[in-house]
Amino acid sequence: MIKKKIVKTAIILTVIFALAGVGLLLYLRSLPAPQGFPILEYHRVTKTDNSDGYSYNVPPPEFAAQMDYLVANGYTTITLIDFMKAKKGKFTMPEKPIIITFDDGYTDNFHELLPILTERKMKAVVFMITNNINEKGYLTWDELRALQENGMEIGSHSANHLPITTLDAEKADEEVRLSKLLMEWNGIKTVFAFSYPNGKYDAKRDPVLLRDNEYLCAVTGDAGLNNEETDPYLLKRINVPHPRFGIYEFRWRLYKAELAERLNLALAIFSGQ
Repeated sequence: MIKKKIVKTAIILTVIFALAGVGLLLYLRSLPAPQGFPILEYHRVTKTDNSDGYSYNVPPPEFAAQMDYLVANGYTTITLIDFMKAKKGKFTMPEKPIIITFDDGYTDNFHELLPILTERKMKAVVFMITNNINEKGYLTWDELRALQENGMEIGSHSANHLPITTLDAEKADEEVRLSKLLMEWNGIKTVFAFSYPNGKYDAKRDPVLLRDNEYLCAVTGDAGLNNEETDPYLLKRINVPHPRFGIYEFRWRLYKAELAERLNLALAIFSGQ
């Protein structure tokens, strides 16, 4: 008898939460369409699927299909430098811009990613963990320079991929400063963009830290869309993990950015902002 009551209660609660979810989704869809463009977060594009990197890897055929979807739906890839130029009136944004980013700097970003993008006349931003350059599985200096020569932007993902929020001011400064300097000393064109390790940041300290070290922008792990009003040191991204449901999952990822913006708007409305 008790078990039946528990099951019945569980079913009722499930229905209530489902209806609440549907209601919330319908409300969010009723809000004005958010303005802005998405930034996608990737890590690896490789044929090799191992247990360590499986969740972060998008196999080449799947990645190519995702890029074809973007092209077919009118998206044009830009870099973060392009976006920052647009904010100063020195670059004209395309009708449907999108930024493709890759964290960590794995060697497949050169051997697999670059040919796919080059074939489609697309570009991306690669954020490098500087002290991993030339290490096994990571990009070499020659590969980084070749990526840049082929239209890709190179950014910093810190010197050692240490969570910036756990570091004191001196150590955090060292992570962002030395990463930038080392790449520029080795022939990489000026590094303007930063990717917070694990997407985490201190909103009060870290933008100032990056600005003091002559970075112009940074990407976070927060979901949503970006426009000229977005804080350039707190740009939002949508993570693209290992695909399980093909292009439909990718389409959902794109929609997730818009949904996150609608949710932010709803929260602002309810809080009276």
